[in-house]
Amino acid sequence: MRTETRAIVCALRNHGEHGAIVRLMTPDLGLQAAYVRGARGRRMRPVLIAANIVEAQLSQRTDAQLPQASVELVHSRAPLLSEPLPAAAIEWATALTATALPEGQPYPSLYEGLAGLLDAIEAAPSASGWGAALVRYELLLLAELGFGLDLGQCVVTGSSDDLTAVSPRSGRAVSAAEAEPYAGKLLPLPRFVKQGGTATWREIAEGLNLTGHFLARDVLAERSSPLLDARIRLVERLRVAGGLA
Repeated sequence: MRTETRAIVCALRNHGEHGAIVRLMTPDLGLQAAYVRGARGRRMRPVLIAANIVEAQLSQRTDAQLPQASVELVHSRAPLLSEPLPAAAIEWATALTATALPEGQPYPSLYEGLAGLLDAIEAAPSASGWGAALVRYELLLLAELGFGLDLGQCVVTGSSDDLTAVSPRSGRAVSAAEAEPYAGKLLPLPRFVKQGGTATWREIAEGLNLTGHFLARDVLAERSSPLLDARIRLVERLRVAGGLA
């Protein structure tokens, strides 16, 4: 069986003397793991960088066999890796995708979301321009995996007005009046999450705190503590960049 697809490189693990197992996020096939011969060679190393867009040909004799892949570079994001904040965000977003998603299940909206986030990181001169996109991608991933937050109405009153917080237990929104007695116990709900548009540094930090709580609890848990440590470092860098540290 042979398949050709556009893909985003998400992760690379050395395998054998010269090859590697690459995890690719595809539009229609979801996350795909495949063996690439010569992946650690001079020609392929610049191609198989996380966040690069490639054209991949996947081939396998049986469904139980790990596919082999040949890949051609479509668009390189290697220059971004020289900038600490964009590099940290790319590392986190691609590693999260490769770790959290089951292989071989289509998530077209997540492919589009990841592509849009990486485009935003590439285009924006400052993390203030892509921080909100990172929060939205994490919210989308939670939803696609069945852990979506219920932010449409207040869990207490049923009203959709003036929602300012989220219960850390239920993931449901709380209105300002109902949240006031529980100040410090609820997670802030940044305005841009509900209304869209741009976000301040503080709102980005609040959004990442919100999604980080549910990612750690529901998706990654203890099995991915190094990945969560990488996210903590990213959030701290964003707070420093925004003057919040």
